[in-house]
Amino acid sequence: MISEQRDRRVPGTARGRLRLLTGAVLLSTIAGSAWTDNPAVASEGPSFSAPITNVTVPVGREAILSCVVANLSTYKVAWLRVDTQTILTIANHVITKNHRIGVTHSEHKTWLLHIRDVRESDRGNYMCQINTDPMKSQIGYLEVVVPPDILDYPTSTDMVVREGSNVTLRCEATGSPTPNITWRREDGELIILGNSQEVASIDGPVFNITKVNRLQMGAYLCIASNGVPPTVSKRIMLVVHFTPMIWIQNQLVGAQEGQQMTLECHSEAFPKSINYWTRENNVIIANGEKYEPSFSDNVYKVHMKLMIRSVAMSDYGSYKCISKNSLGETDGSIKLYHIPTPTTEPTTTSTVPVPTTVDPVENIQWSRQKPVPSLEPSSNEITDASLSTVVRSEETRLRGRPSHEEGHEAENVIDTDSHKSVDSDVGQRRIDNTAQSMSSKSSTWHCLTRSSAAICIIVLSALS
Repeated sequence: MISEQRDRRVPGTARGRLRLLTGAVLLSTIAGSAWTDNPAVASEGPSFSAPITNVTVPVGREAILSCVVANLSTYKVAWLRVDTQTILTIANHVITKNHRIGVTHSEHKTWLLHIRDVRESDRGNYMCQINTDPMKSQIGYLEVVVPPDILDYPTSTDMVVREGSNVTLRCEATGSPTPNITWRREDGELIILGNSQEVASIDGPVFNITKVNRLQMGAYLCIASNGVPPTVSKRIMLVVHFTPMIWIQNQLVGAQEGQQMTLECHSEAFPKSINYWTRENNVIIANGEKYEPSFSDNVYKVHMKLMIRSVAMSDYGSYKCISKNSLGETDGSIKLYHIPTPTTEPTTTSTVPVPTTVDPVENIQWSRQKPVPSLEPSSNEITDASLSTVVRSEETRLRGRPSHEEGHEAENVIDTDSHKSVDSDVGQRRIDNTAQSMSSKSSTWHCLTRSSAAICIIVLSALS
């Protein structure tokens, strides 16, 4: 009878189907199948010790439902799928043909239903039943969650649009629970909205951009998450095409001859542009000994440089930086003008020796401290009158000197008036010495200040 009841669906209402199912179980008990080993029944009867706990399991994992029974005695426990009214297990036996189903127990008290490799279709109610009369049962729910998965078909792919047009990005994802969709920029920059607002992210499956511009170009991430790992994302590249544009910081540049000069332009274009430099004759400037053009780009921006190694007179004039792509062409002009080289007067060094005069110390001191002429003679100055007196006394002394023959007579005169002659002679010598000392100190001064050379000669001869 048990084999006839396997995987059989009972028609009728839910209440009727449960009654039929209970009847089948009871019939199998009466038939003496493996349901019972002993017809004796405990007086108290079995009961459930705790309700079945609902279980949530991600798809692909194993789900375990627990049914705790007390005083089971000789009664049996069965597991059933409520929505399909399928008997899964009875006691230790698996009734269903589903190989993913298993049953275990712990001392006939805790009965565990195992569902391996859970699928989304396994979601639903499961019944733990005891074959008492009337039947005792309780129900637990199995929730199967599914991580998000982004659908390729309804989700936007890489887009190429013209600047100024409207753009709509879409992202669809499945999963259980229903995933949330978030938009972010891949480079981490803020998202620029049409009303000049900047936000870090935008929620929702649809992302609208009004009048897109070049600043909004880049890679966007559609991120789907529902709390079930892993979170998934899809990269959508938004490409904005626009005609070239050139920006020049200094359109008038000056340089001196021989100076190294660098001209600079900034270009923006997408698709990427062809960039080059020309002169007035529209001849492209190539890399060489004189000029060195260089270009560095970043997405749609290009920094153009033209280095002139040594500016010559022929290099002055206008230069053009040109940017061209499939949508258009533009150029910018820079004028290089001449700055005169500053001239400096040469400094000469004379090699003719400057004549120098070595003056006596007295003359150098005099030139620094020239005395003020005075009408009164100073104490150290010998006037003309004193000079005359000295000269006359010297002549008188010379004339009054006795000869050798008259030495004895002179000696007698000296002996007679010894005291007077000695006193007068000492006094005369003191006067002479004083005059000689004063004349010696001021002789140089008189030679410089007196115009009469004769007086100087007389004084010097008198002193000698």
